[in-house]
Amino acid sequence: MTGPLAGIRVLDLTNVLAGPFCCHQLAHLGAEVIKIEAPGRGDLARQLGMDEALSDRGMGISFLAPNPGKRSVTLNLKTDTGKVVLKRLVERADVLVENFRPGVMDRLGLGFEVLKSVNPRLIYCAISGFGQDGPLRDRPAYDQIIQGMAGVMAITGDADSAPLRAGWPVADTVGGLTAAMAVCAALNARERGTFIDVSMLDSLLATMGWAVSNLLVGGIDPVPAGNENLTSAPSAAYQCADGPLNIAANKQEQWEVLARHLGLEEMLDDPRFRTRADRKAHREALNAAIDAVLRTRPAALWEAELNALGVPAGRVLSVREALDHPQFRQRDQIAEYTLDGGRRVEVLRTGVQMDGGPLTVAKGPPELGTDTKAVLIDLGYGRDDIEAFHRDGVV
Repeated sequence: MTGPLAGIRVLDLTNVLAGPFCCHQLAHLGAEVIKIEAPGRGDLARQLGMDEALSDRGMGISFLAPNPGKRSVTLNLKTDTGKVVLKRLVERADVLVENFRPGVMDRLGLGFEVLKSVNPRLIYCAISGFGQDGPLRDRPAYDQIIQGMAGVMAITGDADSAPLRAGWPVADTVGGLTAAMAVCAALNARERGTFIDVSMLDSLLATMGWAVSNLLVGGIDPVPAGNENLTSAPSAAYQCADGPLNIAANKQEQWEVLARHLGLEEMLDDPRFRTRADRKAHREALNAAIDAVLRTRPAALWEAELNALGVPAGRVLSVREALDHPQFRQRDQIAEYTLDGGRRVEVLRTGVQMDGGPLTVAKGPPELGTDTKAVLIDLGYGRDDIEAFHRDGVV
């Protein structure tokens, strides 16, 4: 399948996760993504991950995950020649994405206004922790810092365990998704050429609509609720004979079916559990009664029975179990690539299906600088030029 962004060229000047994850989406949507990396070291993520052998060779697991399908060009943007090469790339590009601290590109002489003069139709997307203005604009930002400052950690966990960090870099990935969405929208504008300012802090807070609206509209401060759904009951994680099971009986009829199936019919006539508001007010007694019954049998049996009756239920799986589940496997969201040297690796796709199949890219994550020569030749540079670039540390 030809992706909807086929024919779009993206210059990826980003590092680690938020920016690379943005360009990961764009590559899978069909864009040609040229990753611009510093000579000799490249993206910091090349040295990160739980496999030291891969990290030592500059193909760390943290790099592999968001970089399939991209081309890698090394370019020293601190040199005058490197700046000239980038501008020539910008002439032929549709999008440039960077996640330096605000002001870095301007200090290099490669800020939006300069590059806009080179290509007025350029979509320039800057991703940062706090945005291009405000009192915190110059602070470095890491995922956990943003999770804490956005209030996410304060409402994750329960009264005893909060604040807790989410178990994956949610601020980086949400920031990257937000940037990719904005870039796609800008590509659809009648007149192209814009500056996109994506703040990881803003992006993460924007996803907290329900919790934030309870405060802004209802005047209710969000609190850590553990595995409870504060908007309904019974809606929580319950302990079965062999592990936990999520049940979301959010509708009145679902609660009634659940109670009858668990042999708790008498609770339907109890005024403490008659309405959703009643059940929320007496959540502790409600959950204790349900939990006592569920503990008598394995979670998989309850899951199958309850879903068959129209009561949403699902086991709490490990990551390994989630990846091995037949539902996920059928959707073909794991790609396999062979790295130079023959090492085979698997990484996730983007979670999107189009026309009955997953979004895919033809090549795996690139070795550092593997496409430098080909891209320079495409820009019109000759052999002598390229040799001089290597000699002078430009590439």
